[in-house]
Amino acid sequence: MATQIKVLLKNDVPSLGTGGEVVKVRPGYARNFLLPRGLAVPATAGNLARVDDLKRQVASQAKAELEAANAAAAQLGGASVTITRAVGEEGKMYGSVTTKDIEDAFSAAGVKVDRKKIVLADAIKTLGTFEVPIKLHTSVNATLKVNVVKK
Repeated sequence: MATQIKVLLKNDVPSLGTGGEVVKVRPGYARNFLLPRGLAVPATAGNLARVDDLKRQVASQAKAELEAANAAAAQLGGASVTITRAVGEEGKMYGSVTTKDIEDAFSAAGVKVDRKKIVLADAIKTLGTFEVPIKLHTSVNATLKVNVVKK
């Protein structure tokens, strides 16, 4: 079994730890993922001495991200968009509406939405009005309204 090394996390990493925390990881994970992306630094004596400073930075950054997510949720609160799709004789839709289609429709309406944050369990395959959740932050969610109508 490979040895593990200690790293000091600079930011929150899902399923690993929070910013300012010292964790043990495999050397390849640290070398190829955490360190190049700036998510962690090696747990040297100098870096461990500045843990408190790093925790304060992480806390202020998390607060700023939460405020930005709340502002975006307020902006997206009542946002709705209409998407037209071709429909067959029996009312079946050709194709489906995906997160990419939703992102494109909102950007055409002048609202910036990241499709990676749209929580769509499965593509929309029927006509109608749908409420699509969007996860802006770990604790902030909003709902987008999508109308799918026939062309």
